Amino acid sequence: MGYAILFGTVFGRGMPRINWRASIEIPLAGIAAIRLLAAAGAGGVAVTVWALRNAGMPPRTIACRMVASYAVQYGIYLAALVVCGFGLWTGLFAGGGSFAITVLPAVLSAAGIALVASMGLVPQDFERRFEALSHRSGWAGRLAARLAAAPSTLGSGIRTAFDLIRGRRVGLLGAVAYWGFDISVLGLCFHAFGTSVPVAVLVMGYFLGTLGSLLPLPGGIGGVEGGMIGAFVAFGLPADNALIGVLAYRAISFWLPTLPGIVGYLSLRSTVRRWRVRDELTKATPSSE
Repeated sequence: MGYAILFGTVFGRGMPRINWRASIEIPLAGIAAIRLLAAAGAGGVAVTVWALRNAGMPPRTIACRMVASYAVQYGIYLAALVVCGFGLWTGLFAGGGSFAITVLPAVLSAAGIALVASMGLVPQDFERRFEALSHRSGWAGRLAARLAAAPSTLGSGIRTAFDLIRGRRVGLLGAVAYWGFDISVLGLCFHAFGTSVPVAVLVMGYFLGTLGSLLPLPGGIGGVEGGMIGAFVAFGLPADNALIGVLAYRAISFWLPTLPGIVGYLSLRSTVRRWRVRDELTKATPSSE
């Protein structure tokens, strides 16, 4: 629900078809695609783009808003690594941890935040400058032609994210809920088997472990589990406690969204069919002069 709220806040502006029903169906369908396709999240992106195109959103707007959505969502990810990493290293938070699993991720995350934020400084006429280069012959012209829209789209998306933040859009808190409730499930799974994990260690182990989802495995199965278990063992948790807690969490986090996700995908297909029928009727109706 947190992700659905974020989705509606970012993508629903000026789009009557992206109502709350669509804002639930599209993320659920995307989750099902991510879980069932070994494409490191690309399946969810494909489903989202397909739905938004059928809703009537222009491709450039889709790209811009997807960048904005990911910037907000993963900005929280990176910020949490910075705060918890330095907090654990300095002793501000309980739990300890070596340099490699506290300061190093924090420094890399801070660099990532700075890099992403700097994209908002890309001049709005950057695409025009690239298009001028694309008219040149040779490999430089061909490369410029392919990359002409990318910097402009990234810069526009980051500026859109900043505008949403400056506008204090309450729906952006959906990103906090998305991460916070998922991490809480992991903490409760540890608690259910008698293991107490400091909050900062829980956050660091969770975020470091989720990097395993980048592996080309269906739903990140194996990669996420291995990453989380390794991270928590590195923080000093007994291996058997880390194993049972993480596996219990993954059983919930994988299957609980997947089954409704399949239902959401089927419902989304019906919604898209209705959109198409309405579009065909609109085209078939002669305009009055």
